[in-house]
Amino acid sequence: MASDPSTWKLPRLRIDRDGLWYHEDQEVTHEGILATLRAGLLHDADGHYLQIGPVRVPVAVDDAPLVVIRAEDDGDGLAVILNDGSREPLRPETVRLGPGEVPYATVKDGRFQARFNRAAAYQLLQRLVDDPETGGAALVLGARRWVIPRVAGG
Repeated sequence: MASDPSTWKLPRLRIDRDGLWYHEDQEVTHEGILATLRAGLLHDADGHYLQIGPVRVPVAVDDAPLVVIRAEDDGDGLAVILNDGSREPLRPETVRLGPGEVPYATVKDGRFQARFNRAAAYQLLQRLVDDPETGGAALVLGARRWVIPRVAGG
């Protein structure tokens, strides 16, 4: 007979600001387990979680669940490489500057936020120019230009 899921002790899972996963304060380093955790990550209004059968396992996220580790030219746009090893086109309309001028963008078909690490931020910031209309910054890719908003939280 199966045990009652409501009696299970749920693991404490966390993603730190560098995109590293932790289980009970121990870093998860096994690539297979990391791939499973990353692939199963979900979020809704109540936060990030893994759904394991009938059980929702909360995942604490210190900043953003994914990290952009590289931004590179991709035709008239940019592609971003994420810490999960995936590569996708940057959606410029989702880029914003958080506290400390740290860039963030929406990734994974709009499902998650990603914080740019220092190297990727430098690669992105090289493409920013002053925007005289707003007094802020704009991202220029090819012939297109996107004003980059500054937001209080990442």
